[in-house]
Amino acid sequence: MDWGALHTILGGVNKHSTSIGKIWLTVLFIFRIMILVVAAERVWGDEQDDFVCNTLQPGCRNVCYDHFFPISHIRLWALQLIFVSTPALLVAMHVAYRRHEKKRQFRKGDQKCEFKDIEEIRKQRFRIEGSLWWTYTSSIFFRLIFEAVFMYAFYFMYDGFRMPRLMKCNAWPCPNTVDCFVSRPTEKTVFTIFMIAVSSICILLNVAELCYLLTKFFLRRSKKAGNSKQQNNHENKEETKQNEMNELISDSCQNTVIGFSSS
Repeated sequence: MDWGALHTILGGVNKHSTSIGKIWLTVLFIFRIMILVVAAERVWGDEQDDFVCNTLQPGCRNVCYDHFFPISHIRLWALQLIFVSTPALLVAMHVAYRRHEKKRQFRKGDQKCEFKDIEEIRKQRFRIEGSLWWTYTSSIFFRLIFEAVFMYAFYFMYDGFRMPRLMKCNAWPCPNTVDCFVSRPTEKTVFTIFMIAVSSICILLNVAELCYLLTKFFLRRSKKAGNSKQQNNHENKEETKQNEMNELISDSCQNTVIGFSSS
């Protein structure tokens, strides 16, 4: 699998992310993808070859292995990383669309376009607000869902996060209950717990970033509401002053007319 292409795509999204989002992407590539590629694939490389059962019955070992490991840890982690990284592509597509619109305005010579050349448009960093806020927040929400679903599937599929040393299997075509042994169970348990711990850290970072974006959104809305209220109060005061001035002018004019009439 070409993880470099994924890093290039998500690296472009990282430019428009929050500080917490940049930390999440760093943890994703250093402590998950790099560990998966460099170390974990070697640890699980011999899982089926070294899965030994104390029977010579043809097909028994394969059936027992499929029963205990319906999907490989490595493939499940790779699938999890793909699903977790996919929502960030929504942000990348949104940013690409906005840049395309900016370039179209620039080529048409639109006066609303404030950029001097195409290169300046490419280097622009978009603020997370408006429609981009909704896209970015939705991507974090889907990341949380995918992380939680895969962690539950991992726990349910392997009956926990520890790798047992001995497994008893009585599936057909095994003649009776046979004992099966996993190679390097302690090392695999350490890697499994490490990957689950890093996944939990990513969930916490996603929750923190989601709370940060929601807090910033509501603070911005309350500030706008306060500014509009102050503006309305200012307009009302100006209108009241103008009415008072008009009343004073009207009273003075009436007094003048009454003075002339009496004389």
